[in-house]
Amino acid sequence: MADFTHLLRPNSFDELIGQEHLSAKEAPLRVLCEKGVLGHSFFFGPSGCGKTSIARIIAKKMDLPFYEFNATSIKIEQLRQIFDRYKNSLQRPLIFIDEVHRLAKNQQEVLLPVMENNSVLIIGASTENPFFSLTSAIRSRSMLFELRYISNEALAKLLYKTLEQSNINCSEDAAEYLVASSGGDARSMLKLLEFASNITTHITLEILKSLRPNALSTGSSEAGVHYDLTSAMIKSIRGSDMDASIYYLARLIDGGESADFIARRLVILASEDIGNANPQALTLATSAMTSVSKIGYPEARIILAQAVIYLCASPKSNSAYMAINKAQEAVNNGVMLDIPKNITQKNEGYLYPHDFGGFVKQAYLSKPLKFVELKDIGYEKKMKDWIEQITYFS
Repeated sequence: MADFTHLLRPNSFDELIGQEHLSAKEAPLRVLCEKGVLGHSFFFGPSGCGKTSIARIIAKKMDLPFYEFNATSIKIEQLRQIFDRYKNSLQRPLIFIDEVHRLAKNQQEVLLPVMENNSVLIIGASTENPFFSLTSAIRSRSMLFELRYISNEALAKLLYKTLEQSNINCSEDAAEYLVASSGGDARSMLKLLEFASNITTHITLEILKSLRPNALSTGSSEAGVHYDLTSAMIKSIRGSDMDASIYYLARLIDGGESADFIARRLVILASEDIGNANPQALTLATSAMTSVSKIGYPEARIILAQAVIYLCASPKSNSAYMAINKAQEAVNNGVMLDIPKNITQKNEGYLYPHDFGGFVKQAYLSKPLKFVELKDIGYEKKMKDWIEQITYFS
């Protein structure tokens, strides 16, 4: 049984597919690695996009012993044994930890000393952004790199390379399906080919669909697979076109997209594009996400449809999205204000609003800043009117 996943694993940055922003000769990650000065790093991105492969390439390029772990089963004692083994060595090991966002706080604390003295190189990977689950001490000692879904063009290149190195032949429509049904996941594509090749060396579309019946069909997967469909659905909801939104929802469901993924996208949209113009939108979208996770298809399609129609028919406002973007931009640009003493824990001069009828004017910023621009849309207009009224009469 051929293991295409391992046979086709890239051994260098030049062989890596679909992550040119990391593998190109001028890419910062590659430059740091080739100079031997790459620091502790964390990779996040979808499944099968090359996170483990990059870690192995780094170990090979920097000539480091490679140790691979998964955060769901790693033991602190295992780490300490490696630390002790290389304690007085001239060579440091590369410790790769997959699913790094699942590391417990005590496990992270064990990593801190060796990260600080650089006696080992820590590389972590996750399908989720791990910086939200890592401690600030870990974050301050490391870099973060995002990986992307592999394009259909890159997957096709990998597929034909695999076919050339094996005695397998594949019909044209089967090859198209292998690429289109894998959703940017190289491992998924190679595994499907591997299972099919154990049935016959002549791969047909019929065989592939018998193994992966819920894949995106070739007729709905051109160019960007289901991510174009997701984008089209979101933009249609944002544009309040109910029929287009429901159509793209149906395309996603028919293509095998998970109900959980669709629901998560709707929750994000409810906050980003509707926000306080209709605060109930976030509540309903969150409820839909909870419901579909417990019910699943086929009934989950009805819940998703209800949520999509409700979001379409809701007034739209991106004021919350714009406000946090502006505030984060200010912080990233070094706008760090001293906190006024009246609102610190010492409460020096703090005026309790409830003692003044619910509002009293006092300093909350040491310097005026403006990020939030409420709109005259839906419930948000009521919020704007209330804020203007209490501040005008104060």
